[in-house]
Amino acid sequence: MQTGRHFVTRNNGHEQLIGSSAAMRELREELERVARSDAKVLITGDSGVGKELVAREIYRKSTRADRPFVAVNCAGIPETLLESELFGHVKGSFTGAYRDKPGKFEQSDEGTIFLDEIGEMTLRMQSLLLRFLETGEIQKVGAPRAVARVNVR
Repeated sequence: MQTGRHFVTRNNGHEQLIGSSAAMRELREELERVARSDAKVLITGDSGVGKELVAREIYRKSTRADRPFVAVNCAGIPETLLESELFGHVKGSFTGAYRDKPGKFEQSDEGTIFLDEIGEMTLRMQSLLLRFLETGEIQKVGAPRAVARVNVR
């Protein structure tokens, strides 16, 4: 789903798309179609065009709207911490891991996770993400095998 520069307004504390152009009508129709499905969604567009706004609209219109929405700026997390942030870690897996910690995928189970700037991830992290998307299995940092299976969009 390609986003572009569109007008935004606030309604009940939520930002929302406004406008009546043909492009906006097409975008709203596509959002409705996508929200009805349970498919994973790739939202593309330049930085600042409203990808997270589109993701939140899909979330609000979906059957997952009463479950968590977790947004992660992948480019804003150092590579050394990104795997632990997304997948979690087990106690003792690295210096400072004094307890087990759930990752963002676990926190968004049955809900929606928005991964912003995935193109900035290393190829290794992208391959871990692809495996997760295919299986739904989480292997926490320091765990010998997958420890959980989650259902996220």
